[in-house]
Amino acid sequence: MIRARRARIVATLGPASYGADKVLALARIGVDVFRLNFSHGSHEDHAAACECVRAAEVVLERPLAVLADLQGPKLRLGKFKDGSISIAPGQKIRLDLDPTPGDSRRVHLPHKELFAAMKPGVLLLVDDGRVRLRVETTGDGFADVIVVEGDKLSDRKGIALPGAVIPMAAMTDKDREDLAFALRIRVDWVALSFVQGPADMAELRKLVDGRAACLAKIEKPAALQNLDAILDLCDGVMIARGDLGVELEPEEVPVAQKTILRAARQRGIPVIVATQMLESMTSSPTPTRAEASDVANAVYEGADALMLSAETAAGAFPMEAAGIMNRIIERVERDDRWPELMYAEHDWDDDDADALVAAARRAADAGKTACFVSFTTTGATARRLARERPLQPVVVLTPHHSVARRLCLVWGLEPRVGIEPNGLEEMTAAAVELAVRLGAAGPMERILILAGTPFGAPGSANLLRLAHAPPA
Repeated sequence: MIRARRARIVATLGPASYGADKVLALARIGVDVFRLNFSHGSHEDHAAACECVRAAEVVLERPLAVLADLQGPKLRLGKFKDGSISIAPGQKIRLDLDPTPGDSRRVHLPHKELFAAMKPGVLLLVDDGRVRLRVETTGDGFADVIVVEGDKLSDRKGIALPGAVIPMAAMTDKDREDLAFALRIRVDWVALSFVQGPADMAELRKLVDGRAACLAKIEKPAALQNLDAILDLCDGVMIARGDLGVELEPEEVPVAQKTILRAARQRGIPVIVATQMLESMTSSPTPTRAEASDVANAVYEGADALMLSAETAAGAFPMEAAGIMNRIIERVERDDRWPELMYAEHDWDDDDADALVAAARRAADAGKTACFVSFTTTGATARRLARERPLQPVVVLTPHHSVARRLCLVWGLEPRVGIEPNGLEEMTAAAVELAVRLGAAGPMERILILAGTPFGAPGSANLLRLAHAPPA
């Protein structure tokens, strides 16, 4: 009835996984959160996919989350007369605002904001870094560049300025339309692309206005410079290693991953490790051993969730990819050294608000506790407990479907929807009944109950109660 693992799985829906039967199959295999990628697909596609997730919830009698991933600005070159040109190191090319199709001497760059960020010596990366250009001179609406590396430029290839802060908002007109639609179909999480600073997240939070949880995708080096301020405005964070890896040197990406993960864990907000986790499974029924190790390392670090992108959206083996990710996570969590390695990342002090939760985890470790049951109105109590990474199952009871669904992304939590208890005795009875029904506690086993009183009022946990499951 509950997952045999704590780390969660996010799967992207697309042509390979559309349809009620496929969504239900993915959920049965182990997917907890379904991602709608607004870079692809129509609103109708996303609405139908969301309905499939809600239908799967009914069948499985457990909440599932829907994450809307906004596209963000796409910085691309214009077009060429013949679709592409051959280039060589040392060749000079002008980038300008003229929409005329380009040739070997010049090409359109339809983003005036990029010119504002260019200075002599700045490096430009085109086509995911396959082409490197260095700025020599700049002027009003143009930049003269020299080819450092690469042999071909073609239509509409992406362009990036590593390390530069581009004077451009994270949300485009398309993103605003997509966001309004996503909120209408009642998604649970909204992920913002192209985040460079806290103002980007502040704008998203204002527009969302509490109707969904807000997640920052860290894919720009500038975001790393503003990480603390960005995380202060987040409900969750995604380490988008693909885009981040375009602008960072390869050896810097693992360090950035660990930095982001540690900062998010310290705050108690869920963190998703994303991109290229099992990428070879878009065309192969088995992953590479390096990919399996990549997934395992994220679990050892205590990541809340791991994400499948093209593997489930457009790959030939979406079910197999989800199944293998589930198996890798379960195997790591059976490793005797897994807790030791995961707790090595716990390098913060507990503040007053978390003191009771930290004490509860220590109490559970000291005695033979079968599970926790956390009552929560906003999800705050459950997230604080997850921050401590208890090894016992954590069953969460909330009266709100929206809260239960958002908690599907959080490490180790098993959220369910139930009525608000009326007093301590009703709370205890409800906790014991739920723990036994879900298989989290057996006859006479100990259950630790966490809650905040008065019931129904948002606030910190201030009640820790011990109960036992009834005899067989």
